[in-house]
Amino acid sequence: MTAFVLFLVAIVRRDTSGFVRVRLLLGRFLALGLEFQLAADVLTTAVAPTFVEIGKLAAIAAIRTGLNYFLAREIKEERAELERAGTRSELEPPA
Repeated sequence: MTAFVLFLVAIVRRDTSGFVRVRLLLGRFLALGLEFQLAADVLTTAVAPTFVEIGKLAAIAAIRTGLNYFLAREIKEERAELERAGTRSELEPPA
């Protein structure tokens, strides 16, 4: 809901940097959701583990860990780019 409101505000203001902020916010929520889903799968498997379920859990954990890694890397790169753009605009003299 928060991201949707920020998205609408960015549309009204026609602020392109607002879209990047919305993407970063959604990315953080997505990463958190992936972590919770992995924890839920681990707990589900812990109740009555079989070798098939453990194998499925390992595959799911590997996929979600990979997704979370690349998502976190993308968020870090976007933040660094925003900081560089903010610093650059502050250093430039007004036109």
